[in-house]
Amino acid sequence: MDEIIEISSDSYSPGVSWAAVIGGAFVTAALSLILLALGAGFGLASVSPWQSVGASASAVGTAAIVWLIIMQIVSSSMGGYLAGRLRTRWSGIHTDEVYFRDTAHGFLAWAVALVFTAAFLVSAATSMAGASGQLNTAASSSVSAGRSLDPNGYFVDALFRSDTVSPDSNTASARAEAARIFANALRKGTLPPADRSYLSQLIASKTGVSNTDAGSRVDSRLAEAQLAADATRKSIAHSLLWTFLALLIGAFSASVAATVGGRQRDRVVLV
Repeated sequence: MDEIIEISSDSYSPGVSWAAVIGGAFVTAALSLILLALGAGFGLASVSPWQSVGASASAVGTAAIVWLIIMQIVSSSMGGYLAGRLRTRWSGIHTDEVYFRDTAHGFLAWAVALVFTAAFLVSAATSMAGASGQLNTAASSSVSAGRSLDPNGYFVDALFRSDTVSPDSNTASARAEAARIFANALRKGTLPPADRSYLSQLIASKTGVSNTDAGSRVDSRLAEAQLAADATRKSIAHSLLWTFLALLIGAFSASVAATVGGRQRDRVVLV
């Protein structure tokens, strides 16, 4: 009589329960957006336009970083736990393989949630940018062309300040040209002597100050613009590094939570 060998159906079952992964991802994304809105509300409530009122910029930045880490831990852990708890039960698979699959379920749920959240935020930012562009277009009829809201607009305006203001003076083209010279200087890291000399003459002709004072004004405003640009660069780099750490913590939390949910799923006694 031939021996009949029974092979567990789990050997042919897929290693990923996409329904559980998608469900955990949606939970992670939803909790991330809820906590993000809550953190943004607390942040706006803690700041104030008045001096010495409300939290400082450094305190708000530190609180934002801490909240981002907490948000990743809470949302990723919940989504990873559900992805592990709701996945298909494997009865004939080795324990090490089950542990790996549970970890993979948590990581996949975190990755899918990250893609969903990023797509939603990019879409929202695009819509807001479009609305802002329409508002700027509507307001441009009452604002001169050389005074657009650019990062160096304040410093360019400071170049053309004069004690004797002439109502009919038109410095729009000069401001635009000075803005382009500043942008080129910030990009290269230095202001060429020819550009400095030309800009000094341009400022002197528009404001009535001497060429020496105009040159000093160019040097001081360019130094301030460089300091502001460097501070912005450091702030962005600092934020990106902490965001990377928070996302890494979120991936780890989702993976660990999925293993916990998977173990509890396997301990359920079938009646």
